[in-house]
Order: sequence, then structure tokens, then C-alpha cells
Amino acid sequence: MAIKEKILVTAALPYANGRIHLGHLAGAYLPADVFVRYSRLKGNDIIFICGSDEHGVPITITADKEKIKPKDVIDRFHFQNKEAFEQFGMSFDIYSRTSNQIHHETAKEFFLEFYKRGMLNEKKSWQFYDEKAQMFLPDRYVEGTCPKCGYDQARSDECEQCGSLYDPSELKQPVSKISGQTPILKETSHWYFPLGNYQDKLMSYIAEMNEKFGWKDNVLQYCNGWFKDGLKERAVTRDLDWGIPVPLDDASGKVLYVWFEAVLGYVSATKELGIEKNNPELWKEYWQGKDTKYIAFIGKDNVVFHCVVFPAMLMAWNEGENNKYILPQNVPANEFLNFEGLKFSKSRGWGIDLHDFLAKFSPDSLRYTLALNLPELRDTDFYWKDFQARHNNELAHILGNFVNRTMTFVHKHFEGKVPPIYQLETRDTEMLETLEQYPAKTGALIEKYRVKEATLETMNLARAANKYFNDSEPWKSIKVDKERCATTLNICVQTIYTLAELFYPLIPFTSEKIFKMLNTSVTDWDSCGKYTLNEGHRLNTPEILFSTIEDGVIEEQLHLIKDETKRGEKEPEEEQINIDEFDKIRLRVVEVLSAEAIKGSDKLLKLKVNDGYKTRQIVAGVAKFHDPAELVGKKVIIVSNLKPAKLRGVESQGMILAAETADGKLKVVHPSDDAKTGSRVK
Repeated sequence: MAIKEKILVTAALPYANGRIHLGHLAGAYLPADVFVRYSRLKGNDIIFICGSDEHGVPITITADKEKIKPKDVIDRFHFQNKEAFEQFGMSFDIYSRTSNQIHHETAKEFFLEFYKRGMLNEKKSWQFYDEKAQMFLPDRYVEGTCPKCGYDQARSDECEQCGSLYDPSELKQPVSKISGQTPILKETSHWYFPLGNYQDKLMSYIAEMNEKFGWKDNVLQYCNGWFKDGLKERAVTRDLDWGIPVPLDDASGKVLYVWFEAVLGYVSATKELGIEKNNPELWKEYWQGKDTKYIAFIGKDNVVFHCVVFPAMLMAWNEGENNKYILPQNVPANEFLNFEGLKFSKSRGWGIDLHDFLAKFSPDSLRYTLALNLPELRDTDFYWKDFQARHNNELAHILGNFVNRTMTFVHKHFEGKVPPIYQLETRDTEMLETLEQYPAKTGALIEKYRVKEATLETMNLARAANKYFNDSEPWKSIKVDKERCATTLNICVQTIYTLAELFYPLIPFTSEKIFKMLNTSVTDWDSCGKYTLNEGHRLNTPEILFSTIEDGVIEEQLHLIKDETKRGEKEPEEEQINIDEFDKIRLRVVEVLSAEAIKGSDKLLKLKVNDGYKTRQIVAGVAKFHDPAELVGKKVIIVSNLKPAKLRGVESQGMILAAETADGKLKVVHPSDDAKTGSRVK
């Protein structure tokens, strides 16, 4: 098999302070594994890199709560997740960890290179400090009110609601998420990477990659949002005692910021892989080979680090006299997978981790269900009932049934050997032509990172195979025309071989079982779909691929999450107000005159509304759940006396009312049809 391409694939490094859950798999890992397995069958020279992200404050907080050392935390979750990944069928070439010495050396090398070139700007700044916990607080451990839009769960320097960046001193009503106390601002000194200097290069790079290779819209929108606000310098060090020490004499008590060093874990892991293979220079073939194609699989929460920050770091390195690093050709980030209509939440105990799932169910059943429900374009949900239906109706009754009855029939009537082909009829020719077309058809989808469609198409082939078997009626032809029956069964066996190959990237454990029954092994992708098993080839004893999952088993899982987590819902703690305070809020009925998406945001819509007196503009974060056209002409309710605020640079003169539905969607609240435009809601 000739080598076609040299490919480097990385999957986001999971944080080693918790177990891998189903949302992680759908976001980054399953799509990556499908692509890698397919690429190997295509004959590509490909390596698959991953590992644990093991530094940062969340590790220390977990350690403090459990009264253990940070290393105890990372050791526990690194090995648990590594084992779970293996059971799930992830085909990493290496699963490394950022606590390894080779990673420390790699990260320090990058820092010192930038430092010696005078790129890093040392400056003093005011950062939030928790006096009770006696520590500086990272962004995610400070929560307050956004100074731009008023969102009350904003981080210390960034608002997730409106996307604004600001100085920590601007955050209103800050609270430490560690102690619950109001933090103070304390002066400290850090080194900063000039990210803003690379904005033009990054914009050109992403535009070029998108033109050549077609980046996903959600990734482009996220990047454009950052570019629109303007990239700013970012600290590469922080005050912490757990992490990679800053390699300077005057930097005691400081470590490299996780955002800076963690992405370099891909490089250090590849170095480690080369050492394991007795080829220490192997990593250069992939990271610095001009013909290498680099694909980074991530979830959408990691877009900025893999499309903006990491490429900027590599660009900065490449400005020096060292060998040049390649940049990602594509970053096919997925959206989020929810669980039974709600977001995964460790704090609320809502969700199910991979380790627990695989203790009860087949990894291939999970891989298949997730593949058909990947959040490739928008958030999706995992439901237990859907999992059961996919397993029973498709894996067991379509794929499993076709394989079993074909193999059983051959063993019963043809001594367990592949029957010969005699004269082909139209139905036979059409089936053989379909088989030959399928590898290119599904392969093209995988190469475009459309795994969901590839999975659907592959199961459609199994459906076509069942139809061919039924239409050919071998149970009748075996009695009156054994040659006709032999031809039918030969084609069915060839179809099983093709299905085993096409399903291999998706459900590898099942494909291996099928290959064992066929008494053969996987071939290269381009050869499947053609005649592969010769007449007289002996087949092994058939076995059941999938047993059905009974209703009681699923009801048990639903009962567990209902009783133990109450769907993850807790009664919210709400600050009480008096009637006079409430009376200050003006809720009015307005009519929507126009609605359109705001460029660069996948959440926001710009509405023009008539409030009974004048036209005003409202920005609403409902774009993921409402098509703009469906709101035009409808009446909605707004907070009409809210001070104007800008979201993504667009002024909003009020706030629209929306409510969360049972399945986690956000729906605009509509008054009764006869409500008067401009009337007050009391």
C-alpha cells in the first residue's frame, strides 16, 4: 500500500481533574478517531497525539479539598481516563501528560526563546487576590457583573455573554468562587506575549486555510469575534506553586500560564513518541515537515487557543533562526453535546462519565450513537431512549441481522464456504455497483469531517443489503435453483466484508468480530467494495453481534438520574427585592418589525421593534433557537427601561424576555394575541 499523505492529528488534551464524559467524546475525540482510523486504511502516514493537561488552579483546588497532593489528583485521573479511552477504542499513538519532564523542557524552551528575543513584555498589573485563600485568582475563579452588558456571571476579564474583554478592575461586584469573599486587587508582575502583533497574520492565515480547505462556520465566527474586538497581549506567567516554573532567576513563585504551555503538550508528546520508537528526531518529520498536514480536533470551548493563540506562538517561533513549525490546516471544532436536555455539570452531578457507561454497555453502541448525534453544526443531546433505539433498531436489527442470517445460511447450505458466483442478474449487478461506489462516497464525507453523514450512509448500505437479501429470497432459491442461491449468498458475503471495512473507523470492535467470522482481516480502504473473498474461502462460526437492550435496563438508568440528581436541578438562591424595586422595572409588549443575525456571533439577533411609540433596537441572545424570520410580525415582551448597552458593538435598547425549555433550549416569551402593542406587563 503506497503512502499517500503525511498527517499529524491532535485531539484536545483533557484536563486531569475529572473523568472523561460523553460530551468530551462527541466534542473532540470520536471525530478524531474516526478520521485517523479511516486515514490509516487509506495508506496515509499518520500519527495521533493526545495526553492529559495537568497544571493549573483547578488541580490545586481539588487537591486542597481532598487534602492530598496535586500529583495524586493528576495520577488518578490520567490513568483512569487513559484506561477509559482504551476501552472506548481510541487509537492514539501516544497518550502523554504535561507533567512529564520532556514537556517541561519543551515549554521552557519556547518561553526562553521568546524572552531572549525581547518579545515578552514584563509589566506590573492589578489582579484579583483572595485574602482568605491567600492566592491570586485566575479568570475562571472570579465571577461578577460585566461592565459592558450587565451579565452577572462574567469572568474577571472576559464576558461569555457578550464576548467583551476588559481589565479586571472594571468587573463589577467581583466574588471569589473559592472562598465566596470579595477579592481585592493586588499588584503583581508578569511577562506578556504580544498576541495583538499577530492579528493580521492570523487573519490572513485563517482566510487562506478556509479558502483551500473549508473551515467550519462556527470556528470562523468565533475567530472573527476575537479579531473584531482586537487581540491584546496576554500574560504567559502566573502566581502559583503548581505548574512549570518560569526559568528565570527573578521569577520565584511563578509558573508558566497553562494556556501557554498546555498546547505545547502536542509537541512534547510527539517527542516522547519518537524516543519510544528509538527515533528522537521523529517529531521533526511531523511538526517541521513542509508536506505534513496538521489537523487539530477540539470542542468549541478551545477554538481561541487552537486557532489564535497556538498558531500565533508558532508564528513567533518561526520568525527566529530555528526550524519552522507547521500550522494547523484545519481545526474542525464541534459544538456541545448535552445530556437528557441539560448541560453536563460536575457540580450538579448531571451527566454520565465514560468509565461508568462502559461498565454496562458496548463501546461500539456508544460510538455509533454518538456518531449519529455529533454536534458538528449545533449543540445536540444524548438521550437514553435514543441510545436504546439506535442499538436495537439499527445495530442489532439491521447490521447484526444481515450478518447473522447470511453467515448462518452459508454454514447451513454451503458447508461454511463462500459459494461461487454463477450468472448475474440485474439485482446482483446493482448491488455490486453500490458496493463499489460506497468507499469513495463515505470516505469523501469523513475527509470533510462530516462523520454523522458518513455513519448514516454506511448504515444505509446495511439497509440496502437487507433489502437485497429479502428481494432475492435465498430461502426459496435454495430449494429450486441452488446456483441462483449461491450467487446471492456470495454477494451477501462480499457485502459483509465491505460493511466491516466501512464500519471499521466507526465501530472497530464489531468490525474485528466480523473479520474474524469471515476468517480474514481488514484491507485498504480503496480495495474494499470489490470482490475480496474467493470462492471456497472457509468462514468461521457466526456469532451474534448485538443483543437487544431491554426497556428495563434503560428505565433503570433513567431512574438513577431522576432520583440521584433530580435532572441536575437545584432550587436557585435568589436575592429578594421589595415591591417598590420591582415596580421600577417596565415590561412592555412590542411588535417585531425585523430581525437579522449579527455578523460574527452565533448567539445574537438584532431586532427592530415597535414599542407603541417609536421604533427601537434590541439585541437578543436567541439566534441558536430562533430563525430570524419566525419572529417578524410577532409580539414579544421587553424590559423597556433598561439602560442601553452594546453587545458585539451593536447597541441594545432593552432586553427581550425568554425562558428555558425542558430540553435546554431558549424560547422567546410571547404575550396573548390580543395584547396591545406598547401596553405594560404587570
